[in-house]
Amino acid sequence: MNNQVSVLKNSRGFTLIELMVVIVILSILAVWVAPKIMGRPEQAKQVKARVDIEGFETALKLYKLDNGMYPTTEQGLEALVSAPDTGKIPKNWREGGYIEKGKIANDPWGNPYAYLCPGVHGEYDIISYGADGEPGGEGYDKDINNWEIE
Repeated sequence: MNNQVSVLKNSRGFTLIELMVVIVILSILAVWVAPKIMGRPEQAKQVKARVDIEGFETALKLYKLDNGMYPTTEQGLEALVSAPDTGKIPKNWREGGYIEKGKIANDPWGNPYAYLCPGVHGEYDIISYGADGEPGGEGYDKDINNWEIE
């Protein structure tokens, strides 16, 4: 018991100077790191569009395995969440669809993904037109296409 009392008597909290040093260091780090993080939202949107397109590709492959064909341009990516009722009707469409969340989300900029089948660059083309929502562009406006994703 005496050891515990002597330990408590000898222990002390942080001094005001020690706390101020820590605050200054954290402030310097925040000033240095914040601008680097703040410039990344558009880059994160591009990565999300690539991930979405890769997910569509996986779902399209499963669709083709079940039905022997990809959805037509007219049926679109919606054929992955609800059975098509136009064009060539799939005979083995999977109950519940091919997209886990049950809906086709827009790209990170709020625009629908473009889908062409047959595609110009392959069996199908999936395109996000980037931040500007228009074909072409540079930087953050650059299109994100399934045939360019590695």
